[in-house]
Amino acid sequence: MMKRRSKAPRILSIVLLTVAAIGFAFPFYFMLVGAFQESPTNAPNELFPTSGWTVDNFVAIDSRIDLAGSLLNSLIFTAGVLLGTVVFGLLAGYAIARLDFRGRGVVWVLMLLVQMVPFQLLMIPLYVQITRSYGLGDSYLGMILPFLINTTAVFIFVQFFKALPVEIFEAARIDGAGEIRLLTSVAIPLIRPVLVTVVLVTFIGPWNEFLWPFLITKDATLQPLAVSLANYISNVAQSTANPNGAILAGATALAFPVVILFIVFQRFFRATDLGAAVKG
Repeated sequence: MMKRRSKAPRILSIVLLTVAAIGFAFPFYFMLVGAFQESPTNAPNELFPTSGWTVDNFVAIDSRIDLAGSLLNSLIFTAGVLLGTVVFGLLAGYAIARLDFRGRGVVWVLMLLVQMVPFQLLMIPLYVQITRSYGLGDSYLGMILPFLINTTAVFIFVQFFKALPVEIFEAARIDGAGEIRLLTSVAIPLIRPVLVTVVLVTFIGPWNEFLWPFLITKDATLQPLAVSLANYISNVAQSTANPNGAILAGATALAFPVVILFIVFQRFFRATDLGAAVKG
């Protein structure tokens, strides 16, 4: 009787989690099925359709926009943002968390204040500065520059660098390691799951970013996928034989890389074994 009672909460939690997982996954399933359906309806005809499969929706998109080129633009834009986020985030986070320098508290407070300023409030001044002062309109660098430093990533790195045992750093300094060596050989391996988390969370932002690339790029050959699909949906999709299928195909093309990235890197979402780093 006691065993049955002890199993009941576990079974209930499994059932609830399964229902929640199905609820979260169903929109993606609906999107994927609708993207490959030829019926021009508001929804797939069947929950598990056995006929009507087609790739014409993707062909229709590719015939009006350069789907591969837009994907490449999104990858370049996102990769540039990720590189800046990781490099500057790690350096700034380590400096604030582990180095003792004058004005460290002021830098920390200013960084927190920057997070409270909406990006939309700075968009017009940034546009004028980047296009007129720097001459970086219609360029990858112009798209990447405003997102090169992510204060949220710096905040996350600071918190985890502070949580690392100080004995690790003291032992490495006794062995003659400098600060860069401490960062690359000691600190970063211990926060690898956090690093992957920051990369994944940061990836979603620039990959789905629409407003800034739309504002800074007038050349269609430089526009990322989110901008190209938005232009396609607003101007062309309704004139196709299957407008809903075209819209769902565009959403699938935009969401597919993010889903694949999460599936590949989900194994890194685990706690770091800090205790094994300190012995004695």
